[in-house]
Amino acid sequence: MALDKAAVARIATLARIKVPEAELEMLTGQLTQILTWVEQLNEVDTSGVEPMSSVAVMRLPMREDKVTDGGRRDAILLNAPAAAHGFFTVPKVVE
Repeated sequence: MALDKAAVARIATLARIKVPEAELEMLTGQLTQILTWVEQLNEVDTSGVEPMSSVAVMRLPMREDKVTDGGRRDAILLNAPAAAHGFFTVPKVVE
């Protein structure tokens, strides 16, 4: 599929990209090469190939979905400037 300068200018406008007139000729050639390559990919017979999401066949490890408190309350509260009764202590901001 060959593109002309007017088509490339229109594509740039639709993509909201400002392309100087001097670069339109270069972009026309590059986009034409890309579209030619995509057309070549369309010629490949992929009828016996199943879709895949990764090149390596793997299953992700699963864990039990349960709600916990993390078990690190005391370690986390050590980072607080002040703590009381297992909670962060903050200054009162409402009068």
